Amino acid sequence: MKLFLDTGDVREVKAAAEWGVLDGVTTNPSLIAKSGRGFRETVLEICECVPGGAISAELVATDYDAMLKEALEIHSWHEQIVVKVPMTENGVRLTRTLSDRGVRTNVTLVFSVNQALLAAKAGATFISNFVGRVDDIGGDGMQAVRETVEMVESYGFDSEVLVASIRHPMHVVESLRCGAHIATMPFKIFQQLFHHPLSEAGLKRFLDDWNAAGLEIFSKAKV
Repeated sequence: MKLFLDTGDVREVKAAAEWGVLDGVTTNPSLIAKSGRGFRETVLEICECVPGGAISAELVATDYDAMLKEALEIHSWHEQIVVKVPMTENGVRLTRTLSDRGVRTNVTLVFSVNQALLAAKAGATFISNFVGRVDDIGGDGMQAVRETVEMVESYGFDSEVLVASIRHPMHVVESLRCGAHIATMPFKIFQQLFHHPLSEAGLKRFLDDWNAAGLEIFSKAKV
């Protein structure tokens, strides 16, 4: 499963990229606005931080013609950019247009398998199934992910299922169990994947024993 970072903060992208396990980045208008920087400059810098990675950049228009104009502009900035499109009637129509032109798309704000089916038939590269927002209102966010993965596999669609709105590490584990292709998460959740109390306790014991024995890796230079 690919791991994406969900952020508009270039500093977070640089930090995660150094771990060597980052496959891409997703952004949205809220994350870009929070960064306090320009849209184009932020997206291009993120592309530089993750060479070859898929970088989702979202349009903001809602009228079809305006959406198409924005999509083509965003697409022109860098070959790594995936145009992020909302799950609306115009969004699905645009996804088909862009797919026919060879432009990669990420259909976002997908909450049901019905919506996912439309995105897949329109040729979406990524289908962003939101889980946390469904859980927040008492639902089972992963259910739509399970159904979408099954639908994509059963009918041979080329779309990849991207789990978004991740709230905690167990959402990542559940994404694996569902067979999702990608999980995108905030930086703090990505950091939490590294930690386990037994790992930290084990490392402390190793180091304590090593230091108590007075051992060294590098030999002292002869005088």
